[in-house]
Amino acid sequence: MFTGIIQSIGQIVAIEPKGGDCRVRVLTKKLDLGDVQLGDSIAVNGVCLTAVDLPGDGFWADVSGETLARTTFRRIKTGLAVNLEKALTPQTRLGGHLVSGHVDGIGEITQRYNDGRSVRFHIKAPAELAKYIAEKGSICVDGISLTVNTVAGAEFTLNIVPHTLVETTMGNMKTGDPINLEVDIIARYLERLLLGDKAAEPGAQGLSRELLAEHGFMK
Repeated sequence: MFTGIIQSIGQIVAIEPKGGDCRVRVLTKKLDLGDVQLGDSIAVNGVCLTAVDLPGDGFWADVSGETLARTTFRRIKTGLAVNLEKALTPQTRLGGHLVSGHVDGIGEITQRYNDGRSVRFHIKAPAELAKYIAEKGSICVDGISLTVNTVAGAEFTLNIVPHTLVETTMGNMKTGDPINLEVDIIARYLERLLLGDKAAEPGAQGLSRELLAEHGFMK
């Protein structure tokens, strides 16, 4: 688990194809690896990866075919700047929100413009994720815990303050860029719980108007 509070901007410095998937080397820069051991988890642009080698200035990790298919790692290249966060511990301050490092889908930045000293982003999410995105709720964007400002259909807005622009890759993001999205884990579990016994049935599809009405959320 992670918090979505980025600890360093790292860089992809090597990619080794491995017959359908790949292994990547990540330069971690200011991220302290003194307490990291082989097998530990590190979030890279919001993707939970396992450290399989620790050369001293970073780590190597395997990237599965599933991860390549479902995240922006499908377009990974050397030189790419990435957001890094070590897995949380019982002593970690939960400054963001609970993040699993399991990407739900790929969004796209549709607009970027200045808003005072901040920058406003408009992001289009995959249609199937829209139901999990709530105004003033939490969302994880490329590993960053952020607050949703407004929602209109499958598009939502973010207001990124100067500190976040400097300390994460958001400062260099532009219109058209793809981004990893992880919705609030509580919303996913709530949906599953509301299904009740129907969750065990083949083809259970999650929330619907009928299900909400059945549980008294609609009249």
